[in-house]
Amino acid sequence: MVRNVAGLLPELEDEDFYLLSGVEQGMRFSEWVQREKLPKFANLTEEEVDYRLERCLKRGLIEKKTIQYEGYTLQFEGYDVLALRALVEQDTISEFGSPLGVGKESDVYEVKSYKPLALKYHREGYTNFREVHKERDYTSDNEHVSWMYTARKAAEREHDILEELYPDVAVPQPIGQNRHAIVMEKMDGVELSRTRLEDDQVLGVLDLLISEIDRSYAHGYVHADMSEYNVFVNEAGVKIFDWPQAVPTDHENADEFLRRDLTNIVGYFRRKYPQHVPDDLPTDEVADAITADSFESVTDFI
Repeated sequence: MVRNVAGLLPELEDEDFYLLSGVEQGMRFSEWVQREKLPKFANLTEEEVDYRLERCLKRGLIEKKTIQYEGYTLQFEGYDVLALRALVEQDTISEFGSPLGVGKESDVYEVKSYKPLALKYHREGYTNFREVHKERDYTSDNEHVSWMYTARKAAEREHDILEELYPDVAVPQPIGQNRHAIVMEKMDGVELSRTRLEDDQVLGVLDLLISEIDRSYAHGYVHADMSEYNVFVNEAGVKIFDWPQAVPTDHENADEFLRRDLTNIVGYFRRKYPQHVPDDLPTDEVADAITADSFESVTDFI
């Protein structure tokens, strides 16, 4: 788990950020940045680089390795600090709060600006880099990418998709993005996996969710990773989150992903509410209706 670095911001100085930015710049060319190149990348003197390296190493923001040469690389904490400082300087966020969720591919924290918001750090590639690199479109064609590149591209992609979908599709409102971090509205409600719906709510919520999948398709995207773990439910309806792996509808596997999304969601409702969701609900026919722009309600298929 990556540490929360918000408490480090007040004790870091401008020159510390110059050093971290210099390491970041050097990592565009190599995972480990040679010590002798840092003065140029960071625009600092040799003596200042030595001092800042010591401070950043002590705080776990960078890592040092000596094999053929003395090299330095950013830790995720160092990348977090750079993104967080940029978002503060842009007045996107003003306060940092408690964790909202920690997963394999992201950490989410409550933050504040003019209202409570959520800050999501993408972690793609940190612990399962090979799998993510292989599966995600934004890295699969690039043979020489790092975890930093993978996480940043995931954040950029998710932010762009949210901007395209919001507000016509029930997704979190995007507020800002820097490096591997996204700021978005804080979602109210409860994760679908932790919700126990009343009998008279089951088909209504399922219908709302499939209608949003349909609306997303009409706007050009398939989520491609739908499950009960990336849907929030509240009195106002549903919201679908986690979109970095989404594919455009003209993707060669878009229809396959759409059918898988529907199978996952209908399967969840069928397992949890078997008395309300029949075993023979035809997800393929629902998918065909969505792709043909003729879907109206899931009840038409029951």
